[in-house]
Amino acid sequence: MALQCRLSGATIQSLKTATIPISSSSSRLIFRPIPKTLNLALFSRHSPPKAPPFTLLIRTLSAPAVTVAPAIEISENKVVKPQWKAAIDFKWIRDNKEAVAVNIKNRNSNANLELVLQLYDKMLNLQKEVERLRGEKNTVANKMKGKLETSERQRLIEEGKNLKEALMTLEEDLIKLRDELQLEAHCIPNMTHPDVPIGGEESSKLRNMVGSSRKFDFPVKDHLQIGKELDLFDFDAAAEVSGSKFYYLKNEAVMLEMGLVNWTMTEVTKRGFTPLTTPEIVRSSVVEKCGFQPRGENTQVYSIEDSDQCLIGTAEIPVGGIHMDSIVAESSLPLKYVAFSHCFRTEAGAAGTASRGLYRVHQFSKVEMFILCRPAESDLYHEELIKIEEDLFQSLGLHYKTLDMATGDLGAPAYRKFDVEAWMPGLKRYGEISSASNCTDYQSRRLGIRYRPSETSSATSKKGKASLATTKFVHTLNATACAVPRMLVCLLENFQQEDGSVIIPYPLRPFMGGIELISPKFR
Repeated sequence: MALQCRLSGATIQSLKTATIPISSSSSRLIFRPIPKTLNLALFSRHSPPKAPPFTLLIRTLSAPAVTVAPAIEISENKVVKPQWKAAIDFKWIRDNKEAVAVNIKNRNSNANLELVLQLYDKMLNLQKEVERLRGEKNTVANKMKGKLETSERQRLIEEGKNLKEALMTLEEDLIKLRDELQLEAHCIPNMTHPDVPIGGEESSKLRNMVGSSRKFDFPVKDHLQIGKELDLFDFDAAAEVSGSKFYYLKNEAVMLEMGLVNWTMTEVTKRGFTPLTTPEIVRSSVVEKCGFQPRGENTQVYSIEDSDQCLIGTAEIPVGGIHMDSIVAESSLPLKYVAFSHCFRTEAGAAGTASRGLYRVHQFSKVEMFILCRPAESDLYHEELIKIEEDLFQSLGLHYKTLDMATGDLGAPAYRKFDVEAWMPGLKRYGEISSASNCTDYQSRRLGIRYRPSETSSATSKKGKASLATTKFVHTLNATACAVPRMLVCLLENFQQEDGSVIIPYPLRPFMGGIELISPKFR
């Protein structure tokens, strides 16, 4: 059995049973596109270099998420049961049916709204019937407490037995109906900001254009040629060791990665963000709750064989899980994090010259920003995140544009998404280097992250004390501060010189031991 949800363009994700196939284990980490699982017996990490005196030395994109249904179990009698449940507001969906239907259409989703509403109505009716039978069962039980004729007691015993059996049947049906409702409802994407343009990626709206493309008076090289001539990376050796789309960084490229990470972490922490390093293996359920699909034919996620764990594709996932199933103090909001992690993606379906070299790889380093805030403030913090991104890229001297992405390009969790695309002269095109998404309460309803407003409720308890205010779901936002490989592409291609050298942008030099220029190595 497969549950299919198609959102975010033409991408079709198929979710099959969450039972992970078991095969013989080995002591190696195996990356393979089909199936998207890892046989993981040993997972090691190299020790980071010794910290320099200037600041933190921390080891260093957020692809659109897709709507997913929670992991399911299928037993022999075909009962489908989700592993977790989201706090979906079905009444709101029913009361705003027309708006939800238009949103589903605009986002190219195949969510079945009519079926969701039918299941919801059936569930409400069944709940009423269950409550009625429980009431009758309690009435019979109360009657049997008094003195009764033998015949009357026997009649009540039979009536109670029949009610119990009927109630058990209805309660089982209610559980199955709720599970089916959850699975179908998870195909419904988040609502969309009213200013988001409607259509495919080509309908995305330009928000800002900074700088202009550099005019070269010599033949422009792409980053692959530059890297080869400057001995900065090795794709051939990595292909032998790990497979295609892996790479070794060498010499100054290593220092450039470390410099980018530490500079980015330093700049973002100055703005009030708490620095983090995160687990890079997480439970599949956390991946799903953040809106990503860990298993399926076109998944971008590496799953670990014979386990319920995955390698992360972005630090958004483990950071989102920090406050899972908790109520945070309103006084602590907003919670702002900037996290460094390695990221792993299958890049299923990615091919061609547009994704060659460092532009699209299976493993990379990234710095991610994440905010949890009050609902009324998420639009404000979305603007703050995109401004931080633009400030970082502008200070490096990059020519870029910022886009308000159209409905067809939004992942299921995103209410609105801004992309930053930088000019890459060697590739002769703009390439995405960052994005910033406001996910409103889509993720928090699945992760169970709430806050309690500081004002007390107007209602009073039986003891005469003011009741606590009802909890509300926080809004979550995420944004890429630095996706290292694509930043390397930008820097190498934009700052190449006629003699083959590459100039290091001034802000990065203190984080690279004072290196100002990557020069050709004469042997």
